[in-house]
Amino acid sequence: MNAITHIEPLSRADRQAQVVQALSAVLPSHALLYTLEDTVPYECDGLTAYRERPLVVVLPETEVQVQAVLTTCHALAVPVVARGAGTGLSGGAMPHKLGVTLSMAKFNQILKIDTTARTAVVQCGVRNLAISEAASPHGLYYAPDPSSQIACTIGGNVAENSGGVHCLKYGLTLHNVLKVKGFTIEGDAITFGSDALDTSGFDLLSVLVGSEGMLAITTEVTVKLVPKPQLARCIMASFDDIRKAGDAVAAVIAAGIIPAGLEMMDKPMTAAVEDFVHAGYDLNAAAILLCESDGTPEEVEEEIGRMIDVLRNCGATAIAVSKDEAERLRFWSGRKNAFPASGRISPDYMCMDSTIPRKRLADILLAIAEMEKKYQLRCANVFHAGDGNLHPLILFDANDPDQMHRCELFGADILETSVAMGGTVTGEHGVGIEKLNSMCVQFSTEENAQMFALKKAFDPLGLLNPGKVIPTHNRCAEYGKMLVRGGKISHPDLPRF
Repeated sequence: MNAITHIEPLSRADRQAQVVQALSAVLPSHALLYTLEDTVPYECDGLTAYRERPLVVVLPETEVQVQAVLTTCHALAVPVVARGAGTGLSGGAMPHKLGVTLSMAKFNQILKIDTTARTAVVQCGVRNLAISEAASPHGLYYAPDPSSQIACTIGGNVAENSGGVHCLKYGLTLHNVLKVKGFTIEGDAITFGSDALDTSGFDLLSVLVGSEGMLAITTEVTVKLVPKPQLARCIMASFDDIRKAGDAVAAVIAAGIIPAGLEMMDKPMTAAVEDFVHAGYDLNAAAILLCESDGTPEEVEEEIGRMIDVLRNCGATAIAVSKDEAERLRFWSGRKNAFPASGRISPDYMCMDSTIPRKRLADILLAIAEMEKKYQLRCANVFHAGDGNLHPLILFDANDPDQMHRCELFGADILETSVAMGGTVTGEHGVGIEKLNSMCVQFSTEENAQMFALKKAFDPLGLLNPGKVIPTHNRCAEYGKMLVRGGKISHPDLPRF
């Protein structure tokens, strides 16, 4: 019997040389980055607390090149992490240290706008806002509007199933996409959905949207466009008590009203954004609500009146209604700039993302206030209140390891409390690396195994965005032991500053 030969694994340098040589055969030199100074800008996304330098970064310019990159990486068993604009907030685009970061930034063309079908066909690197800008002359726009819409790309929106301040009425990315084209890790072309309102067979489009780059690489997206409303007006309502504001959100929905937008901000957040953009917010209010109505002038007048009645009955201390489009945009400017405003008052922040039942909004805010005392860190809160999607921004200094650790514990506590209140660990930012432990709280071992099985059906070798979104059995077991002992684990295997 022949002895089994032991093969030493390649060093990082040797592995990099191997991958660079293979990719050089399918890409021009300017589309292949591997030196330190060229790859460092790709070491993280919007979650800057965790970083990793990729082995290689590729910037293909054609679908043929994307296909060749995937075929090559599959043959070498090299992990691939897709990247759009890097605005994600859960670490979904953080590189693999022995993998290829596949930047789709050069796929930035709007291919077609069909005004009759009210659709747009765009490449994955097209900015969210650019779609509405291109459709505007036709009286149309793309409804999902994340706060990062000026920079985030439609491919990233598909990966995370992004929403925005108008998602209550118009839905998330999933509800506004008809078709997605791309490639599997083996380099096979694949299409999810169709140009029709329905498609035969399994609804794989719903599987892909929100899959965080774990199933396929998106290259082209067909999105729905909607007519611009004739009129839109926004109510800004102040409350002297957080519970009153939370109850008002539930009361608006209970009255049978579906506003175009229904957002909530607490006092620390309104103070931060008012100092930044001067939106005209009430700095004495414990919380403010932004409630928007759009449609025909008659529809808007009727709905605004109904919402004012509900808000007053719920204890609003002040109510202002936008008089014109400029004032409406000013009201929204504060909400849209909540994240950069927070960056002005703290060296770093970690933006959490969970959902809870609307009736528990006040409960989670009061719980977060207690957590601020427990972890000795400040937290400013902003909500997609209409659908219970909260975005607490924990303020900390990442250069202080103790603050970093307390911030992780604070974030995990918020997510676990959200689940305990009947919610989920993520609404629209995705799981990435940030919420791996919290997935162990929400889902059983069997449920996580089913998610792994789905991934394996698309990616048998586990090369697309590995180590994210779905926690392993061992990780959940370790996390469970720590919870029993009254502690928490953070991310021991993730590199930081």
